[in-house]
Amino acid sequence: MKLVTAIIKPFKLDEVRGALTVLGVQGMTVTEINGFGRQKGHTEIYRGAENAVNFVQKVRIDLVVTSEQADRVIAAIQNAARTGEVGDGKIFVSPVERAVRIRTGETDEAAV
Repeated sequence: MKLVTAIIKPFKLDEVRGALTVLGVQGMTVTEINGFGRQKGHTEIYRGAENAVNFVQKVRIDLVVTSEQADRVIAAIQNAARTGEVGDGKIFVSPVERAVRIRTGETDEAAV
């Protein structure tokens, strides 16, 4: 099993969710986050004053998939989240040693 974590632009969330639904992904956790990468934030003008915004709003998606699904899930996220602009985000993949569904006690892939 793999934990796929994607950091994407917020307006791309619906497209990513749609692409994952087509693949049969049944669940994900979505968190609104702030951060910065190579773009180092940006400046905004508010009421005539220029303000530095050091953090950019992003969305973090976490999902656990089978090892066989991982490459397809990564490709779907990458294709759906890409704008071609700086700040499109990142995808991280980590191994998952164990998963347990609390309600039923199912473990590993049956719990996913």
